Amino acid sequence: MMIRVISPKNILRILAGLSILIFMSSCEPLATGFDDTEDATMYQASSLRQAPQPDSAILVMTWNIRFAIGRSPWFGDACGNNTVFTKEEVMPHLDSIVQAINMTKPDILMLQECDVASQRTAYINDLQYIIDNTYFNYAAYVPEWKAQYIPSDGLGRMDMGQVILSRWSIRDSKRINLVTRGDQSGLVNYFYLHSCIITGKIKIPGFEEFSVLNIHASAFATDDTKKKHYEEFKSMLDKIDAEGGYFLAGGDLNELPPGSDSTDYCFEDMCPGESFHQPGDDPQHKDGSNYTPEITWLQPLYDDYVCAVPLDRYQHNQQAYFTHTTRPGHFWDRTLDYLFTNYRWVENSDITHQYLLKYSDHAPVSAMFVLKKEN
Repeated sequence: MMIRVISPKNILRILAGLSILIFMSSCEPLATGFDDTEDATMYQASSLRQAPQPDSAILVMTWNIRFAIGRSPWFGDACGNNTVFTKEEVMPHLDSIVQAINMTKPDILMLQECDVASQRTAYINDLQYIIDNTYFNYAAYVPEWKAQYIPSDGLGRMDMGQVILSRWSIRDSKRINLVTRGDQSGLVNYFYLHSCIITGKIKIPGFEEFSVLNIHASAFATDDTKKKHYEEFKSMLDKIDAEGGYFLAGGDLNELPPGSDSTDYCFEDMCPGESFHQPGDDPQHKDGSNYTPEITWLQPLYDDYVCAVPLDRYQHNQQAYFTHTTRPGHFWDRTLDYLFTNYRWVENSDITHQYLLKYSDHAPVSAMFVLKKEN
């Protein structure tokens, strides 16, 4: 999932903050604008480790790490009051993430909500720490939310984004900008996050090169923005497929699988003092919690490509594949995280890591991705 950050009630506070910033001397824009396509920032371990030589498949995983604050109450997504965390508060959670990675040992890892220089997480570079304390050799990073200063709720500086981590080198890694939400004012959009896809290509000796695509779709859009994000994502997959390539794709889609038994989570996500579904409530539904009108939006992905968790298996035992909850202290209550390919998964190799309940508000999903041997 992703946070809702700047509500209309905060507009006056934003304007007040902007008036203060007139006296600041920086020539940089407050918030970063993005081109349609930009190069990713590349990382490399200070000491490269010997990458294994796979026989026929590798372990891949996707994980929204919630900027390394675990299940701590936060103002934007868990009915909390905290906005900024200290280094002493962040580091135990970041260490837990590193521990989980080293325990599961994915060969390729796609992360969402990774902070690299944000005031809210004491300016810790989550990605650099993960590289330094795991076995990965290479990483690519693109920002989804970047600003010198966000004049709302004490957020300040922000640099959060998506990551591809790999044992093998990554080439041609790009940031693909997704359509901006159409249900927000221009001022709110200026400071708000900008959803995107990070792409890259990986070549393992003895096997054909494949593409990696990691998406973090909008969570709280109330118009058709999310649908457009899925269409843009699928269009990229279709292009790779039509050109004879193959891909590993996934991420936090912020959407339920078709056929889900529960599609409205307004009550589960409701904070103290809020009311929904009652006469006179405006809005009737909590933003990002009612998936009912959207329940078929992922069907084209399932129709054309292979999900690591087959749809019929999910529909038969949905709770076993839940990956998200907004409520600290509660078990997972919905599925938002996915892995897809146009090739093959090792049958029944998928794991929804629900036991990592305290590490984030999302559970990682992993599976064995079958490689194509070179001719």
